[in-house]
Amino acid sequence: MANSFSSLVYWVPLLPLIGFLINGLCRNYLSKSLTGIIGSGVILISFILSVLIFNETRAESDALIVKLFDFINTNDLKIPFAFQVDRLSALFLLIITGVGFLIHLYSTAYMHEESDVHFARYFAYLNLFVFNMLLLVLGANYLIMFIGWEGVGLCSYLLIGYWFKNVDYGAAARKAFVMNRIGDLGFLLGLFFLLQQFGTLNYVSIMPAATGASVAVLTTITLLLFVGATGKSAQIPLYTWLPDAMAGPTPVSALIHAATMVTAGIYMIARSNILYTLSPVTQTVVTVIGLATALLAATIALKQNDIKKVLAYSTVSQLGYMFVGLGVGAYTGAVFHVMTHAFFKALLFLGAGSVIHAMHHEQDIRKMGGLAKKLPHTHWTFLVGCIAIAGIPPFSGFFSKDEILIGAYNVSPILYWIGLLGALMTAFYMFRLYATTFRGSFRGTHEQEHHLHESPLSMVLPLIVLALLAIVSGFIGIPELFAKDAHWLQKYLAPVFAQSNELAHAHHITHETEYILLGVSITLILVVVVYAWKRFASKPDLSEPSGFGKLLSNKWYVDELYAAIISKPLEQLSSFTLKFVEKKSIDGAVNGTGKLVQWSARQIRFWQSGQVGNYILWMVVGLVAVIVLMTTIFS
Repeated sequence: MANSFSSLVYWVPLLPLIGFLINGLCRNYLSKSLTGIIGSGVILISFILSVLIFNETRAESDALIVKLFDFINTNDLKIPFAFQVDRLSALFLLIITGVGFLIHLYSTAYMHEESDVHFARYFAYLNLFVFNMLLLVLGANYLIMFIGWEGVGLCSYLLIGYWFKNVDYGAAARKAFVMNRIGDLGFLLGLFFLLQQFGTLNYVSIMPAATGASVAVLTTITLLLFVGATGKSAQIPLYTWLPDAMAGPTPVSALIHAATMVTAGIYMIARSNILYTLSPVTQTVVTVIGLATALLAATIALKQNDIKKVLAYSTVSQLGYMFVGLGVGAYTGAVFHVMTHAFFKALLFLGAGSVIHAMHHEQDIRKMGGLAKKLPHTHWTFLVGCIAIAGIPPFSGFFSKDEILIGAYNVSPILYWIGLLGALMTAFYMFRLYATTFRGSFRGTHEQEHHLHESPLSMVLPLIVLALLAIVSGFIGIPELFAKDAHWLQKYLAPVFAQSNELAHAHHITHETEYILLGVSITLILVVVVYAWKRFASKPDLSEPSGFGKLLSNKWYVDELYAAIISKPLEQLSSFTLKFVEKKSIDGAVNGTGKLVQWSARQIRFWQSGQVGNYILWMVVGLVAVIVLMTTIFS
């Protein structure tokens, strides 16, 4: 590979790390403007370097390993701290740094009300988050990936709990941290199995050797790795932390949900595609869990009234579709949807942030309405995001979503129709959100209406850029149905997934069948969109949900179920341990020893009376005792 820029790839993560150190260590001395310039500037430079690296990977299909130093070097194990530059990592570099920069730029205005110190702390956390995500996707082995994997988990805790004085926000951050640690245990066990089986964690060594490994061993390894993916990418049963992550600032939600952390699980499986292709049982599990998550989250989103919660459950649902793509072997489709989702979901979250900013931190869509006139730029860009996620052609979501659904149909038509049901619900709840927020008449307070205004340019500009990307990015994945050899992304990623495609021997449907499926899908989605638009623009759903709607509004009571069977029993066990084991047993033994010494000292103290007669008496008694003892021994 031509490596003039690729050999300098270490600068891509190093720059955000430098930004973190400067803003973090100098937070008491930097102005907001300088903090924003440093925090955003390092990400912009990383993005420019990523573009140059991406252009080099287009010309060469071979991976370049950039070794920095030996991380572990023993007689039996050698693991370098190295980066792997290939077409998959280069694509993710563009997504992370590109969308990340827009979110940083947006944050300079959105977080401007914060004090200088907290403003710098916020940007330091953002920079550290991007650094760890870049480390995750650039690592040339699973150990470096795991370091970044844990790093983004830490940063999610810091950013979700950014407003740490709020107890509820702290609880949300703790919940995200703990649930991710549960998944990470599975990931770590998977790494141990990989090491035991292959004697290395390097991708370039493991993937070629995987074809000779036992299917049972590979299934065990891939299932354990998938446990990690369910935590990081919010799949059943470890998905409940992601909606609660809305406690953090809205740009953080965009960063976590769109371009970084939640895509880590998809990247890990895409990087391990050969292992998963050789494990049919795991692929089935991934498909079923992904589809179940997509449907469950979509049903919950139908009845949410918090603008950010709707988008949060939408993210969980869309991640489910990505896992469906991975499970059915449509690896390119899954990565394609990661990219398009990064654009339209970041757009939607930042658009929601613009609305919340204009509404003075109001998030209940039932108290909004009629914002299209007051926030024209936010309105049009948000509408673009809704069209894209609904899968209406020719916007980006149409191409990536349907590639996954067609891949599912190739495995089983049942998967396609269930997946389409989720897509219809997506179209419904997104346009329910759009119509309730932007159409009809304003339902907020008079003071809110009086102060409604469009966001500043530093917030609007990222919205416009993301809207354009949400419109045009789908054209890099035009299916062969419409034009031969027009799927540029498939050709670009072909070297990464070549061996898996050879091993899979996937069945492909005819163009006639695909035309029918696309026609049915587009027609049904348009019908749902028109219905939702008309229904909620004229008569928004303002009442409290009841019956089945209440069940959906309360998220199927999954959080309550977890609390009843896991959290509360653990709290009771902790309380029992604290009360009886720690206080009664451990404290009792320690305090009892002290009390025994004190009691003994008090008893001995009585012997020290200060009376000479008593001392002579005890001397005589002692002397008599010694004489008796000696007589007994020598008699």
